Amino acid sequence: QVQLVESGGGLVQAGDSLRLSCAASGRTFSSYAMAWFRQAPGKEREFVAAISGGGGRILYRDSVKGRFTISRHNVKNTVNLQMNSLKPDDTAVYLCAAGATFRRDALYDYWGQGTQVTVSS
Repeated sequence: QVQLVESGGGLVQAGDSLRLSCAASGRTFSSYAMAWFRQAPGKEREFVAAISGGGGRILYRDSVKGRFTISRHNVKNTVNLQMNSLKPDDTAVYLCAAGATFRRDALYDYWGQGTQVTVSS
């Protein structure tokens, strides 16, 4: 069993930066692939980034490449998402996910409740 709690969201202006964190509790954290998804009101959930258990494999959706960086710190049981050059289109609830399989669809095993990111023009 894994519990995930996101933090770091907020209201920023376009061009600003935010760093989201996901704190995990439970055993064998390092064996889980971790991912970030986001969902805006009235829209379907979309993949943002994923990182394998050991951190050696990383995926991003095209629209965030070069702006967002996912990282994990297994000794601290955390995964982070550094978001730079934020755009209004990045506005969404950001959710942390954990699963046994490194993937970019939404079929992860555990989910956090999400943290709101709002980017104004």
